[in-house]
Amino acid sequence: MLLFYVLISTVIISLISLVGVFTLSLKPKFLDKFIMSLVSLSAGTMMGAVFLHLLPESHRHLEESQLYPTILLSFLFFFLIEKLLHWQHCHKHDCKIHSFGYMNLIGDGLHNFIDGMVIAGAYAADIRLGLITTLAVIVHELPQEIGDFGVLLHAGFSKRKALLFNLLSAVTAILGALVGVVLLEQSHQLKDYLLPFAAGGFLYIAASDLLPEMRKEPVGMKLLSSMLMFALGIFLMLAFTWLPLGH
Repeated sequence: MLLFYVLISTVIISLISLVGVFTLSLKPKFLDKFIMSLVSLSAGTMMGAVFLHLLPESHRHLEESQLYPTILLSFLFFFLIEKLLHWQHCHKHDCKIHSFGYMNLIGDGLHNFIDGMVIAGAYAADIRLGLITTLAVIVHELPQEIGDFGVLLHAGFSKRKALLFNLLSAVTAILGALVGVVLLEQSHQLKDYLLPFAAGGFLYIAASDLLPEMRKEPVGMKLLSSMLMFALGIFLMLAFTWLPLGH
C-alpha cells in the first residue's frame, strides 16, 4: 500500500513538469499575477505543513537533541543545493547560457529526487502526512516548473526539447521515492528523520525563495492578495487535521 501511494503521488508531481507548455499562450502580465499567487499559496502550504504537521509528528518520535539538529542540517543542505546547482540567476554577459540550462536540470533532478524520498518517508509515517507533504510539493512545483521551462527556452532549448528534459528531470522524484521505500524497508527509523528533514527543506524554500518574493509586492491590493493566498495555504494544511486519515 505504501508503494502505491508513493508512486501515485510522485507520478502526479512528475507530470506537473508539463505545465510549462500551457503557459506559452498566456499574456505575460496575467502570467506574472498567476505565478505570484502560486508563490504565495506555496509559501503558506509549506509553512503550514511544517508547523501544523511535520514538526508535531517529529516530536512524537525524536528527542529534541535529535530533532532540531536534523532540521538545521536539512536547512543548510538545501542552501548548498541551491548555491551549488541552482544557478538560475546568471546575469553575467560571459555566462554560457546553454551549459547553464543543463546545470539547472541537474539541480532540479537532485531536488526532485530528495522530494521523492521525503514523500516516501511521510507516507510511511502516516497517510495524512504523505498527502500533506505531496500537496505542499505540488503547489511549490507549479510556479517552479513554469520558471524552469522558461529558463530552458532561454538557454537555447527548443520547446519540444525543453519539455522532454524538464519531464526527465521531474521523473527523478519517482526514483527518489523508490529508493526511499527500499531504504525504509531496511530501516524503519529512517522515516523519523525524513520528516524533520522535510521540515528543514520546506522552511528553507519558504523563507529564502518564496517569502522574499512576496515582500517585493507594494503595499496595497497586490500585497493583500498575496497575503490572502498565503493564508489559504495555511488553511489548507489546517483542514488536513480534520480529515479522518491514518495508517
